[in-house]
Amino acid sequence: MDRGVKQAALARACDISASYLNLIEHNRRPIGGALLVRIAQALGVDPGLFSGTAEVQLAAAMDAAAASHEGTGPERERAEELAGRFPGWARLIAAQQREIRRLEQVVERLDDRLTHDPFLSASMHSVLSSVTSIRSASAILAQGDDIEPEWEARFHRNIFEDSQRLAAATETLVEYLDSDSRASDGNLPQDELDAWLAARSWHVAELEASEGAAIDDVLAEAALLKSAAAKRIARGALERYAQDAAVVPIGPLQEALAAGASPMEMAGRFAVGLPVVFRRLAALPPEALESAPSFGLVACDGSGTLTFRKPLPGFGLPRYGAACPIWPLFQALQRPMTPISQPLIFAGRDENSFNAWAIADLSYPAGYDGPAVLEAWMLFQPTMETDSAARRVGTSCRICPETDCVARREPSVFLGTSGL
Repeated sequence: MDRGVKQAALARACDISASYLNLIEHNRRPIGGALLVRIAQALGVDPGLFSGTAEVQLAAAMDAAAASHEGTGPERERAEELAGRFPGWARLIAAQQREIRRLEQVVERLDDRLTHDPFLSASMHSVLSSVTSIRSASAILAQGDDIEPEWEARFHRNIFEDSQRLAAATETLVEYLDSDSRASDGNLPQDELDAWLAARSWHVAELEASEGAAIDDVLAEAALLKSAAAKRIARGALERYAQDAAVVPIGPLQEALAAGASPMEMAGRFAVGLPVVFRRLAALPPEALESAPSFGLVACDGSGTLTFRKPLPGFGLPRYGAACPIWPLFQALQRPMTPISQPLIFAGRDENSFNAWAIADLSYPAGYDGPAVLEAWMLFQPTMETDSAARRVGTSCRICPETDCVARREPSVFLGTSGL
């Protein structure tokens, strides 16, 4: 219609029947290869216009929405037809699904925060203590009994001081709750480091050169690192980053990734341990990945406490409390120095598939007489393929919808009383 060409004329030019072209236009027949090129040439447009990439993405988004609402009975096999014939409605469905998922993640973060946030717990304790103190003192004054002036003045002073503490505590608490739950507001040193690295897309370009910048210079410009403890943790992370970049340069790493090398093959190529490869892949900037999906990374110490968190959309990492006990990360702790490769399905309203690699590294920094230090790393990357051997995992038990998980510690807040 844009070129003023009738359907019959276009069909003749492409050496196909008008009825077949009509089926193609209504997304009832696939198009590709030489026929796609012939149609594009006949219309004088780029063949990429008809590649259907946008429609495929819309269809995939609608299929994910359908999987989240199985009781509605959508015709999932006709998702591509809907995307082709009514792209506006398809985009609306996809946008609504993204918004639903975003709101669910907000609920998950808030629940995680209310349950485990040490700052929030301490603030609530301060508020309740002040309220209790004020109520006790005011109750004595309200009884109307004769009280010596000295004691009456003391009660008034206590009420005034407690009310000041209550006002300060509530103001601080409101400001904290109004802040983004993922942002660092001087709360925990690890949160400050996570926020700083996230703002840099987990990439420190200054340390990638053969003669990288001084770590002191990098820290001097890190405005998000406010506390001394956060800067100390960041220094250790940057020192390890510089060491990793020296043995696995970003250029050869990109070449290995483009060639389809696995993390194990990269470790052999660069003669380094798997944790080094994991950290380097997770530190690649978006422009270095080209069309490949980004990598997420999480680490823990021997106690299972998370010490590094680079999340990805669809793979939530808890900020507080324990994570999912059946992650390959924790399985690796049971078998130190043994690499693990495991496909995963992250349970939730959207079923997201990932490839995960994990290993636990054992070291003896204090020598033979010192304790063994165990640290586990798990690299993960989204995949469009769902492996039959994929393991279903979640963020943590409290917000995981998997009712039949053998490792569940507590009911999920999303399951209601039926999950108790």
